[in-house]
Amino acid sequence: MKILLTGANGYIGKRLLPQLLELGHHVVCCVRDKNRMEFDEAYAENISFVEVDFLEEVNTEFFPKDLDIAYYLIHSMSSSTGNFDEKEALSAENFNKYMAVTSVKQVIYLSGIVNQEELSKHLSSRKKVEEILFQGNFNLTVLRAGIVVGSGSSSFEIIRDLCEKLPLMIAPKWLETRTQPIAIRDVITMLSGVILNEKCYNQSFDIGGPNILTYKEMLQRYSKVRKLKLWIISVPVMTPRLSSYWLYFVTSTTYSLAVNLVESMKTEVVAKDNKLLEILGIKPITYEEAIEKAFQKIEQNLVVSSWKDALISGRFNDLKNQIQVPQYGCLSDVKTIKVKDKNQTFENIWAIGGKRGWYYGNWLWKVRGYMDLMTGGVGLRRGRTHPDKIFAGDALDFWRVLYADKEEKRLLLYAEMKLPGEAWLEFEINKEGFLKQTATFRPKGLWGRLYWYSVLPFHYFIFGGMIRNIVKYKPD
Repeated sequence: MKILLTGANGYIGKRLLPQLLELGHHVVCCVRDKNRMEFDEAYAENISFVEVDFLEEVNTEFFPKDLDIAYYLIHSMSSSTGNFDEKEALSAENFNKYMAVTSVKQVIYLSGIVNQEELSKHLSSRKKVEEILFQGNFNLTVLRAGIVVGSGSSSFEIIRDLCEKLPLMIAPKWLETRTQPIAIRDVITMLSGVILNEKCYNQSFDIGGPNILTYKEMLQRYSKVRKLKLWIISVPVMTPRLSSYWLYFVTSTTYSLAVNLVESMKTEVVAKDNKLLEILGIKPITYEEAIEKAFQKIEQNLVVSSWKDALISGRFNDLKNQIQVPQYGCLSDVKTIKVKDKNQTFENIWAIGGKRGWYYGNWLWKVRGYMDLMTGGVGLRRGRTHPDKIFAGDALDFWRVLYADKEEKRLLLYAEMKLPGEAWLEFEINKEGFLKQTATFRPKGLWGRLYWYSVLPFHYFIFGGMIRNIVKYKPD
């Protein structure tokens, strides 16, 4: 089937695209700028693109007409605190005009649960979009979700930020509002499962996981899963504005998104029923299971494949595709230097660690290794398998090789030492002849951040000396 996927480079769209491709569909990715769209080249024959801005005047001249299914995954909540509802309404109206010239049989829309009379501006806008789409000349299926638990989703990442950064919270009373979180994997399963299912035509379904929780309980259960200490003191005097600033300064969300989320969090979002689960035969996973899956997906979305823990504990499954270092919630030390002898520098990188050492302050690296051993880590005792050959999966002192490509002249290491967080060390020689050395740290909680800043002075000397000596070193 030929499927139009609007919002293809958005949070849900990026998750749904590979699912549709694996099912054998041809997917037309509807985006504003196709140059920003990344996809697996293995599916190139089954992907095409159309550039459309649904807020602009409708032009159907180059729009595909032979569509079977279309997904409507467009919203503007994060871009504005004012007129995002007007933009969403206009976008839906223009979408209907585009669909009018196609052969589309079904449109699938992911919305929010709207089961209270008094709705936030965000949920009212979603309901208005639903009403507009029902006026189109197609069969509409609406899936109404509450909190989506998945790496990268705004709600989940806010919860993650709060719990990881604040062991003690002075929180607003809306933390007692009930909601029904659902795992992103279940959302994707339902979005693909309703395709051409006539039982789902012209229907709206509330979808949720098996747990009905307050936001406070969600924070507490998250902390329990992550083994973090958390104390929450609720106060009745925190205004929506203060709550928005609280989220904005503590988490990584934008202020406009924080405002809209706070407004929505005052409204209960609990599914009226879960009849779609019966129609599709789906058993959703629990909130705790969703958190665990989300952390697996964090590594999958940021490092391409499933990725987090050490091979020695059996939790690395596939190293060959883990080539991207995460950026969200991370601290980094980046250094760049001009390379005089590219080949020699490359060989020096490939021989790092083991007997060769780390090119600067080797005694400090040894001290760190002993400290790691004293705390139950692997230390430096593993060395390296070969003095000048290196492959993905190799142990390298207290690092693990994630990626090693001679053509790209790039080496990526993951720390297996005991740390209050996760760490990567990357070396890459670019075409312009510069060596870029990047140390990345994703802290876990307050102690992780204290650790990073406490060792920052040492980083200045160690990483600075290391990159200079990598470029200058010539073996005897």
